[in-house]
Amino acid sequence: MELSKKESVPGNIKTTPPEEVGSKDDLSPCVPGQTKTSTARVLTKEELDRLSGERALVSDFKQMKLEKEAQKNWDLFYKRNTTNFFKDRHWTTREFEELKACREFDSQKLVLLEAGCGVGNCIFPLLEDDLNIFVYACDFSARAVEFVKQNPLYCPERCCAFQCDLTKDDLRENVPECSVDVVTLIFVLSAVHPDKMKLALQNISRVVKPGGIVLFRDYGLYDHAMLRFKAGSKLGENFYVRQDGTRSYFFSKELLAELFADTGLQSVANDYVLRETVNKKEGLCVPRVFLQSKFIKPGQS
Repeated sequence: MELSKKESVPGNIKTTPPEEVGSKDDLSPCVPGQTKTSTARVLTKEELDRLSGERALVSDFKQMKLEKEAQKNWDLFYKRNTTNFFKDRHWTTREFEELKACREFDSQKLVLLEAGCGVGNCIFPLLEDDLNIFVYACDFSARAVEFVKQNPLYCPERCCAFQCDLTKDDLRENVPECSVDVVTLIFVLSAVHPDKMKLALQNISRVVKPGGIVLFRDYGLYDHAMLRFKAGSKLGENFYVRQDGTRSYFFSKELLAELFADTGLQSVANDYVLRETVNKKEGLCVPRVFLQSKFIKPGQS
């Protein structure tokens, strides 16, 4: 459950499937023009009119079908795209210094959980860069997990990959309770039905050690990908379905803070990341909005 690596995507407004829109966030976030802010993006009148006109929701029958077939839709996604759709995330250690700074000494082994690992585009750069790290990696899609295990860099001594539905499968069956230093939750929670997000966070919280941290990055409210969904795609407030049946939620910082607080995790940072994506060929400049946050589990580190 990740985002596309195709760098020309945002310009292909007429032909690109919705799931490919948003790919620019997988470029390095440390680029000119990116800003962090505590306030949501201000919409234009045209954008406000477009959103206010979206009243009709997908039928209850179709919504139940989408929920029932959620895992199948992600498996089909990885069947179509294999390991070629996503870009390796070499930017995570730059954006989240906790991946290096939370150690008391350099040789201390760091235990990380990548919740929603996809095909490993986050974990393999980390494993290459840091020899003193052990990674638990799980994903909703069994096919994605198989791609992780087939990667030449996969080593059972340093990584344990397994299939998991975060909303119902107890992580403690694969990860010891209170054992994880850092959790990365990057473009994953948005794919979970809003009614089940708290269940996923409670599941994650059980394996985080006191003083451990959850690093979060996902779609923010009024991101361009949200504004370009067509009629018949809306499932609920800020919740949409793509053409391939996968779903995406767009977070406000207030809702995210409430979700984590209800799980017993304290906010350390919670900001919108605003940037513009320019496609010279199409002559388009589109606003991207992401939410980047850090939450800590109370207790002695």
